[in-house]
Amino acid sequence: MARTPPLILKHELLSESEARKVAKEYGVTFDKFPKMLETDPQAVKLKAKSGQVVAVHRVDPTGKYMAYRYVVKS
Repeated sequence: MARTPPLILKHELLSESEARKVAKEYGVTFDKFPKMLETDPQAVKLKAKSGQVVAVHRVDPTGKYMAYRYVVKS
């Protein structure tokens, strides 16, 4: 029996060095990442501020992977 993925995915605030490493790995600047508002419930929970990067742990039928969001002012 297949497991249903959680309704709220795990979000993790990256340190500045971790965020730079991810941006370098993908060869992009932070402003090219999908955006997340500071007022997003998960950003509020993590106390994320504009300029920080949040990792979203995603699970789907093809496997597990990370998505990243760049926090911006609302």
